[in-house]
Amino acid sequence: MFRITFLLSLLFSTVSCQKETPKPNAKAQWLSDYFSALKTYDDFYAVAYWHEDFDDTHLKINSSAEAQNTFREQISNPNLLSTCSFANQKLIPVPEKKYFGAFPDFCGEEDCVSVNKIQDFEMLVNKNLAWAYFSNNWWDGIVFPQEQVNIIAQTGKTPFIRMMARSEFELYAQDPVWNLIDIVNGVHDTALYTWFTAAKNTQIPLLVEFGTEMNGFWFSWNGLYYGSGTTNQYGNASYPDGPEIFRDAFRHIVDISHQAGAENITWFFHFDVHSDPDEAWNDPIFYYPGDDYIDWLGVSTYGPFSKSENIEDYKPTDLLHKAHEKCTQISTSKPYAILEFGITEM
Repeated sequence: MFRITFLLSLLFSTVSCQKETPKPNAKAQWLSDYFSALKTYDDFYAVAYWHEDFDDTHLKINSSAEAQNTFREQISNPNLLSTCSFANQKLIPVPEKKYFGAFPDFCGEEDCVSVNKIQDFEMLVNKNLAWAYFSNNWWDGIVFPQEQVNIIAQTGKTPFIRMMARSEFELYAQDPVWNLIDIVNGVHDTALYTWFTAAKNTQIPLLVEFGTEMNGFWFSWNGLYYGSGTTNQYGNASYPDGPEIFRDAFRHIVDISHQAGAENITWFFHFDVHSDPDEAWNDPIFYYPGDDYIDWLGVSTYGPFSKSENIEDYKPTDLLHKAHEKCTQISTSKPYAILEFGITEM
């Protein structure tokens, strides 16, 4: 009996040893590595997650139980703040802390703001947001998003508005309605002045950016659609035309905001960590309006969008190193923020 029991024990032990050890969830591990790497950068004063599954990307943090649990664990850190601090109506960095923000799945067109979406996201991650991020699409004109701002403000969050000069959602071409040259030349000054007057009248501190991820050709304001790296069609003969036109449009918009007295706006310059096209003229530094116009620098640092991509090409340490390096090249006097990050379920 002892011998039979021993042999059976040995057999099951051998079978057990031959079983493969379950691999850790790749998304969960990436998220853990991301937050670990982020801790080494004291001058990134904010981090915001893009919680959405556009084009089946499975970016949502609850794409798996492992990813959700890891995300919850990482953001439970008390150094991630759920309330924004302002001085003279401008967002200010808090030493050794980071604001926690998100795009909480406000529908595919990014503008369907609702209290339920904010509350659902906060319950999902077990933490309150400092700001909620949404797009102000110019489908029907340059109109201040009063309703969306009111909804976010009533939840106690700070509204973060992306001014998106697009008449269609995805173009990969110059927009047929909103031309940056028209903005530079003052064609839309009346509408812009009205927009900023409404922003001022809210008496709410607002975070605003224009021309999200301008160094990516997926958006119609990328320099590719305005002359790319040519230097003899617009402005300074030693400056690439495409980025220079965007820069001047952004400057003009900020100038209008000041004329309207909208000093309750904190202006963000938001680029992508990867320039596409990956050419010298498309470096985000050429798009930058300048320190006199911008309050914060922000950057997108995504991992893979699909399982076909190699996760090793998107190591958080490499992404954040490159992002920080780009920020310091653009300005050494402004606070930095991770305005978007996310990864698919690998």
